[in-house]
Amino acid sequence: MATPQSGQAHALSPLFTPASVAVIGASSDADRIGGRVLRFLIEAGFQGRLYPVNRSGAVEIQGLPAFASITQVPGPVDQAIVLTPVAGVEGAIRESIAKGVQCVLVLTAGFAEIGPEGLALQERLRDMCRAAGVRMVGPNSLGMLNLDNRYFATFSTVLYGLQPRAGRIALATQSGAFGSCAYGMASLRGMGFSQIVATGNEADVDVAECIDYFAGDPGTDVICAALESCKDGARLRAALLKAAAAGKPVLVMKVGRTELGAAAARTHTGSLAGNDAAFDAVFAECGALRPASIEAMLDIAHFCTVTGQLPANADMGVVTGSGGIGVLMADQAGESGLTMSPLPESGRQAALELLPFAVAANPLDMTAQVTSVPGGLGRTIEVMLQHGDYGTVVAYLAHAGLAPARFAPTLEQLRDLRQRYPHQCLMLVMLSTPEVDEQLAAIGIPVFGDPTRAVAALAGAARLQMLRRQLYPMPAASLASPTPLGDVSTEALAKQALGAAGLPVLRELLCASADAAAAAATELGFPLVAKIASPDILHKTEIGGVLLGLSDEAAVRAAFATLMQRARDAAPQARLDGVLLAPMVRGGVETLLGVQVDPTFGPMVLFGAGGTAVELHRDVALASAPLSPERARALVERVRSSALLSGWRGSAPLDMAALVAALCALSDFAMAHAAQLDSIDINPLVVMAQGAVCLDAVITLKT
Repeated sequence: MATPQSGQAHALSPLFTPASVAVIGASSDADRIGGRVLRFLIEAGFQGRLYPVNRSGAVEIQGLPAFASITQVPGPVDQAIVLTPVAGVEGAIRESIAKGVQCVLVLTAGFAEIGPEGLALQERLRDMCRAAGVRMVGPNSLGMLNLDNRYFATFSTVLYGLQPRAGRIALATQSGAFGSCAYGMASLRGMGFSQIVATGNEADVDVAECIDYFAGDPGTDVICAALESCKDGARLRAALLKAAAAGKPVLVMKVGRTELGAAAARTHTGSLAGNDAAFDAVFAECGALRPASIEAMLDIAHFCTVTGQLPANADMGVVTGSGGIGVLMADQAGESGLTMSPLPESGRQAALELLPFAVAANPLDMTAQVTSVPGGLGRTIEVMLQHGDYGTVVAYLAHAGLAPARFAPTLEQLRDLRQRYPHQCLMLVMLSTPEVDEQLAAIGIPVFGDPTRAVAALAGAARLQMLRRQLYPMPAASLASPTPLGDVSTEALAKQALGAAGLPVLRELLCASADAAAAAATELGFPLVAKIASPDILHKTEIGGVLLGLSDEAAVRAAFATLMQRARDAAPQARLDGVLLAPMVRGGVETLLGVQVDPTFGPMVLFGAGGTAVELHRDVALASAPLSPERARALVERVRSSALLSGWRGSAPLDMAALVAALCALSDFAMAHAAQLDSIDINPLVVMAQGAVCLDAVITLKT
C-alpha cells in the first residue's frame, strides 16, 4: 500500500529522522525521566549521534560525553529533546534555537493543561519557535518512536516490559496514555509499528500534520490516530484525503466531546449536530474510519497490513466445519453491514461433487468428511473463491493452527490459493501458534481466534473501501463577500430570509390583534394554522403555542386570545409580536433540515426525521456544506425513515427532487452567511407528492 515521499523533504522529517539529537535534562539515573529517555535511546541502538546535556557539569552521562549547554555541543544538532523542569524549558529552547536545531521535542508537562499561566508560557514558546522556523512537538508529550532508525525518544515505562517490533502501522496520538495503551496491546499481539508519536498539547505540530507525514512515508501502510480535539479542520481534511489518495487506510479514534454552547443547544439542530457528530461526518467524507475501541482499531489495522489490500466488496463467503460458528459469523455480518450472498448454483454443484454430504450454501459447512478428501480443505475454499464474487472468504479451521507440523500441508494449499486468487482476501479463524500466524501473515492471510472479532475487522476494512469510493474533496471557499443577514430573530423573519434564498415557504401574515387576525384569515382562506410569534419562544409546541385547523373567523379570534394568554403564562418576560397565520398543509412527511456552523469544520448540513420527537428518535445524518444534488440525495438516503419518501407500503412516492433542491439551497445559504450563522433549524419541512414546504424555522446568529 505504501507510496514514497515525493518532491522536497517533509517539514516533519527532522522530527522522525534526526541525524543528531541533544537530550536536555539528561540524567545519569537511568530510571528517572531524564535518564530513562537517554537509556531507551542507547538500548534501542539509535543510529544517529546522541548528546546528553545537563547543567550539573557532569563530564559523562550514561557512558556518553556530556555538555552543560546545547550550545557547547560540537557540530550540528538536528533535534533537541527537552526534559528540564518547567522553569528551565524556555531557556533550553532559546539555546536550542541558537544552536540551529530544526525541531524541539518538549516532554516536560505543566503548560496549557494546568491553566492560563501555563497556556501563556506555552504560546510564548510556540511563537519563539515559529519565528525561528523551528518545529515543536508538545509540550506535555510522551515522545515518539521510529523503528527504522531506532529513535526511541520517550520516557514511557511500557518499554521496560515490551520491546516494539518493526511493522507497517504508524500511530499518532494527542494522548500519551492512549499511545502507550495501544502500543502495549499491539505488541502483545505481535503487531509491529513503523512510527509512533504523541503530540501532547499541540502548541505547534498536531496529529493532522503527522497523518500528512505518514501518508507519504514509504515505511507505513496503515495509519492509526487518536484525537481529543482539532485546531485546524482544513488541515485534518487535507491529511486524511492525502492518505486516502496514497491508498493508506486511516483509523481515527476521537475521544472527548466538545460542547458548542447554550445558544446552539437551544435548537434541535444544535443538540443533534454537535462537534462529535461533525467529526464522524468529516472522517467518513475523507475516507477515514472511526473504530469503537482500541481493540477494534488494532483488529482492522491487522487485517489491512497483513492482506495488503482492502476487500473488493462487502460480500463475505464463509467456509466452516461447524454450523454454529457459521451462524455466529453470519449474525455478526448482518450487524456489521456485510452481506453473505448465496453460493451460486455452479458453486453448490462443485461443493457437492467434492463433499457429497456438505451443506452447500453460504456458510459452506464442510462437515468432518473434508478430512478424508485429498487436499479437501484447500479445494473447498477454492469453491468459494472461484464460484462466488466474494470480496473476502473466511475459513473456520477450529484449532488446526496449534500443531504447526500437521498444519504445514494446509499452509501450502493456502499459499497456492493466494497466488491464484490475488484480488480476493482470505482470512482464517482458528486457534494457532505465533509461528503459524507469522507464516500465514507472510502470504497475506490474517488469523483471528475469535469469529466475531474476525468478522467485525473484515467489516471495518470493507467500509474503508466503500468510503474510499465516496471521497469528498471540499471545493475552495468562495472569495465573494456575502450580503449581511438582516433581522432573523423571529420565525417569520427567518422564513423570509430562507424563502429569498430559494427554500419553499408559504405566504404568512403576522397579526398584532384579534381584528387583524380575522382580516388576515379572510385574505388567506381556510383552514389555517395560528402560531405565537416571539423571538424568545423558539419551541412553540412546548407551551401549546400552535393551534391547527382553524376553519372560520370566530376560531381565529379565539385562537389569537388563547395563544397570547398561553405565552404570557409560560414566558412572562418574553417579547410577543402577535400571532402568525398561515395556510394549513395536509399530508406529506415531516422532515428536519438544519445547519450547524461547526467551530472546527464550518457549516454542516443536517437532515432527519422531523416533528416534535426528533431528539427522541435521533434519526439524522450530517454532511459538510456545500452540497451537490448527488450528495444531498446521499444524505437523505442515510436516514432510516427516508424510506417513507419513496412510497412506503404502497403509498405514492413523494417529491425527492424538491427535497434535494431545498437541501442544496439551505447549504448555499449557510456557506454564504457562515461568518454570521450559528445554526439553522427547519422543523418541519413537509415533503409532499408535489413540492415541499418549510413550516417552521429558527435561525440563530453568533453572539
